[in-house]
Amino acid sequence: MKPFALRRYFAAMLPLAALATVQPTAAASDFSACLTSLQTQARDAGVSETILREVVPGLQQQERVISLDRSQPEFLQTFAEYLALRVTPERVERGRALLAEHQSFLLDLQQQYGVPPQYLVAFWGLETNYGGYLGRMPTLDSLATLACDARRSEFFSSEFIAALQLMQRESLQPDDMQGSWAGAVGHTQFMPSSYLRYAVDGDGDGRIDLWRSRQDALASGANYLQSLGWEPGLRWGREVRLPADFPFQLAGRRDQRRPLSEWAGHGVARSDGGRLPDVAVDAALLVPAGHLGPAFLIYRNFDVIMRWNRSELYAIAVGHLADRIAGGGGLQDGALSQKPLRKTDIELAQKTLNALGYDAGPVDGVLGSATRSALREFQLANNMTADGYPNPSTLEVIATHDSR
Repeated sequence: MKPFALRRYFAAMLPLAALATVQPTAAASDFSACLTSLQTQARDAGVSETILREVVPGLQQQERVISLDRSQPEFLQTFAEYLALRVTPERVERGRALLAEHQSFLLDLQQQYGVPPQYLVAFWGLETNYGGYLGRMPTLDSLATLACDARRSEFFSSEFIAALQLMQRESLQPDDMQGSWAGAVGHTQFMPSSYLRYAVDGDGDGRIDLWRSRQDALASGANYLQSLGWEPGLRWGREVRLPADFPFQLAGRRDQRRPLSEWAGHGVARSDGGRLPDVAVDAALLVPAGHLGPAFLIYRNFDVIMRWNRSELYAIAVGHLADRIAGGGGLQDGALSQKPLRKTDIELAQKTLNALGYDAGPVDGVLGSATRSALREFQLANNMTADGYPNPSTLEVIATHDSR
């Protein structure tokens, strides 16, 4: 999860001079000096002297955390690969079993928070495979390491302090706190600031333990989604079927929603060929694998899912897994088999598109919304299918512009 509600609070309280002492990972002396700075910040935030004296000085720098933070894949996963790795038959089957096992509790949560059970189980499945892997990295060490690295020091300094506050509030020991290399913890992988703000006591034992209590984790997920603006009675979206002459320049823009009636007017139909629902709901259209792959109409709850994780592919995976857990079938159009995208090809496309006057954003090899928008404009200008996807023919035409 990515919420950072305490960020402004800490930014206002902590002097810039203190943050400036947080230096890139280097010698042990630098890390020790950084821990001293973090102690000062934590003291100002109300962390007890006992924790500051007995816990912080003993933290260890984790070089593997820096390595993982810096790792950049040579290839980018295609939509088909991404979905196949996350919405597996085993995960669907296990999700259905857990939905039945916790049905009464989950329905109570729906009554209180408005989030249907299958979505909570889907988040649980994608985050930790239903608690099968919570992560084994020492949370305080990981966060201190990242706080003492210049790349995202401010963010992780605040998360580190939030972790100490969490430790104090819940009477935790350092060994209790393990999770991902980036500091996310528990069945639903909350960052410490999210744990502090959104986690709730779901099992009624007077504590909030996202590591050991499934009820606490599921209730906290429901509370978080409600806080993000989950709209009861509205699904995440749906797979749809597009006509052969569909104008793909209308797709791929989450901020440009149209009424379902307007999409129906463009020939968009349900994935089984039936008519779209006759309801007053606005939706955007995504084609994550380009015009040859599946298409999805997405509703406002899709944006809520993306506030949990800022990835369109993740949000589609959550929605599709939730549908499957609730008894739905696989994608009607299947998942297009595509070659992995080479990161260097995306970087070259971004560089060339920017030089040609199309704003593709930073040259980082990430296929984000700015890059897809620039690709769409370039494709339109060159009489290509404007789906915003870097298929081989589009990359080939872009490469000819780069060589001029």
